[in-house]
Amino acid sequence: MNLTEYGRIIARRGWIILLLALIAAGSAYAFSRFITPTYRATQVVLVQPSRNDLGLAEATIRLLNSYRTYLDSREIGARVINNLQLDMTPDELKSRVVITVGQIDLTIRIDVDNEDPDIANRVAREWGSQLVEYRFRQNQTVRREDRIDAIMPDQPRVDLLQPRPTLNAAAGGVLGLLLGVIIIFVLEYLESSIVRSRDDLERTLDLPVLTAVPRAEG
Repeated sequence: MNLTEYGRIIARRGWIILLLALIAAGSAYAFSRFITPTYRATQVVLVQPSRNDLGLAEATIRLLNSYRTYLDSREIGARVINNLQLDMTPDELKSRVVITVGQIDLTIRIDVDNEDPDIANRVAREWGSQLVEYRFRQNQTVRREDRIDAIMPDQPRVDLLQPRPTLNAAAGGVLGLLLGVIIIFVLEYLESSIVRSRDDLERTLDLPVLTAVPRAEG
């Protein structure tokens, strides 16, 4: 088929595409309104060597993964629960926490998901404090020029993680459009063998129709 025929198909059955897009977008938006909101608090901890030395900087980079392992432990989870008086187990709390390493900017990022934004904020802050306190204790055993500090430059940032009705509605609308396009071309394929007019017959046989017998009346 050429572009003209594609255009003819879309013009004739375009209402199916629009209808499915509207139904999918509306359904996604309505469904999003019934989802319990989940918030994400993000605490960034800056790991900072005491001097601008290549050797100490390389050592700090290698230590970042060990800091992540230290923070991503049941013991740290238990400490956070105890300090904040939370009613959950360390494993339950750890399932809501993701810790990532930024080797370029020497940071540890702590993401905490929770239905209560205040709890997410407090947990992220307390979890970051565990690294700050750990580095403080370690620094007491080394010379000042060899120290590596952990600093929380800012308070945790709290954002709505889900639901996002507008984004979900847009995604649903796109999905509905794609589904509508597939359906109209499937319908066109199924009806391609049905001959309704002289043009259909010529297109099917790829031969010109010389004459046609008129429909009998009465």
